Amino acid sequence: MIEDLRQANLDKYSIVVMPDFFIDSIIRIKSIKLLLEEIPKKEKSGGGSIRDISIDDVRGGNATNIAYCLAKLGVKVTLFTAANKIGSAVLNSIFSKFDSDKVRIKIKDGKHGRTAAIEFLSEEEGSKVNIMLHDAGDVANFGPEYIDNDNDTLEILHNANAVMVVNWASNLKGTQLIEYAFQNSPNALHIVDPADIESRKYEFRDALLSVVGNKIDILSINENECNSLLETLGLHSYQLTDIEKYSQDIQSSRIKQASRELANKIGISTSIHTRIGSASSDRRQSKSAFVPSFKVEPKTLTGAGDSWNSAYTVAHLIGLPIEKRLMFSNAYASLYVSNPFSEPSDLNQIIDFLQHHQKLQ
Repeated sequence: MIEDLRQANLDKYSIVVMPDFFIDSIIRIKSIKLLLEEIPKKEKSGGGSIRDISIDDVRGGNATNIAYCLAKLGVKVTLFTAANKIGSAVLNSIFSKFDSDKVRIKIKDGKHGRTAAIEFLSEEEGSKVNIMLHDAGDVANFGPEYIDNDNDTLEILHNANAVMVVNWASNLKGTQLIEYAFQNSPNALHIVDPADIESRKYEFRDALLSVVGNKIDILSINENECNSLLETLGLHSYQLTDIEKYSQDIQSSRIKQASRELANKIGISTSIHTRIGSASSDRRQSKSAFVPSFKVEPKTLTGAGDSWNSAYTVAHLIGLPIEKRLMFSNAYASLYVSNPFSEPSDLNQIIDFLQHHQKLQ
């Protein structure tokens, strides 16, 4: 795989991503217990500050994070999104480090999203968890009309090697956007990551089975989204609830089986990325695999799935076989979550990481 990555000419690939841009405030608190103890105290005293926390503003939105990761990896990227003047300035600043012929930002004037991501250290498990407070802005109604008024939109889509529509869950016109984007990119790899579908899980299931399923090449989901979709399909026995309580062999088997059952039921190649590892099964059921995650100390949680999706798309385009595709994606996500500045790696850094771990085996 190392040699495949070295020889990959990534700048020949063009990937389109849409539709969300968020400005995220990452709020880090030692524990939920601490917060719950402090809130009543402040309420009784008429308000006040809760200290011993840290707050950082970072780029956010699944599409924006993916576009940034892809640009770091070296492919050509076009991001379609919505933002006001302030958000547009932030976006252009974020991507200013990349050559203009490598990254294009197509911004529809509107309200970008805002997220407050609260990260806690779980005292019971010694791991980190995050809770997101979400204002979708104009992403909530980001339909084809947000992109089809640009003169070169159809050319961009038609020439794309991959088109990714993400955060369907926040977008009430997400199904229409998928139909438009994929219909007008007939030669591209079509990828959907719906984000947290729990409140719209039956609508998403119906869209997959009757509206857009035949236009999607890869459905990429995490364990929570997997559980939601399995429930709607009556596949409760394959859900990944409390999976971390089982042995590693049982964990890998169950995640792999869940991807296989979903791919079979919905007729779409399905990839599941979790903290434990990732699995992928193609729609024909001829190929299926699970690869465990690399053990790293997480410094950030927000955006882990976005980095994984970016690497998986690139690995698919350069023709890596399924096991190597998953390993590359797991490694890229591991480097991302272990970076305290939420900065994704470039291709050389991921090659060094993989070489280092090969020597340790």
